[in-house]
Amino acid sequence: MNTFLIWLNSFGSPEKFHRVALRFEPWLLALAVICGAAALYLGLVKAPADYLQGESARIMYIHIPAAWMSLFIYGFMAAAGFCALVWHFKVAELMAMAAAPIGAGFTAVTLITGSLWGRPTWGTYWVWDARLTSELVLLFLYFGVIGLYNAIEDQRKGARAASLLALIGLINLPVIHFSVNWWNTLHQGNSINLFAGKSSIHESMLWPLILMAFATKFWFGASLLARTRAALLEFEAGKEWAQTALFGPRRPQA
Repeated sequence: MNTFLIWLNSFGSPEKFHRVALRFEPWLLALAVICGAAALYLGLVKAPADYLQGESARIMYIHIPAAWMSLFIYGFMAAAGFCALVWHFKVAELMAMAAAPIGAGFTAVTLITGSLWGRPTWGTYWVWDARLTSELVLLFLYFGVIGLYNAIEDQRKGARAASLLALIGLINLPVIHFSVNWWNTLHQGNSINLFAGKSSIHESMLWPLILMAFATKFWFGASLLARTRAALLEFEAGKEWAQTALFGPRRPQA
């Protein structure tokens, strides 16, 4: 445990994090573009239309990966917030807060695409379905974390207060995931089981979803690193390493 904490603290050094993040950002972004382009081609061009919903079901190649990411990012944000609260790592605080707007964006995409998909499927853009309602609560939780962070003048105190709110909001994640099992909802049950059992969705539709899931995660990684680096440079603008990162090494005076 002590070895892990020493490693975590070493990686949490702002200068080292900035250096590592700068190296991995372009690779993650490139992988996101490649996987995303392949997923869109396979999903929109090669995959067949759904036998019940027709062409409108193709929106799932955006909707479902975005929904997965809305939960994944919230879990990540809460985990980073936990590290910030327990070990007071500056990088963990900034990563948690950098993740919040990205997660809010994915959650908004989930709700918008879900509404667009619901119109031809259910005959309406919105119903107070258990999953829709709990997903909307998730968006409000993201807004709450962002708002609380920006409402407190001391940046580090704001990050810790927002991290505590993120941890409390974790209770909503199992509600979203199991809502189709706990209540009678318009949403169908899970048709994709990558680790337990066989997926009921055809492989021609499953592979674009998997590729898009990878694309969204790679994009999240690149965006998170970029946002955290920018926050670190702003927070430590007066330190020598930040000045070097922004303006390059100082030239010796003649």
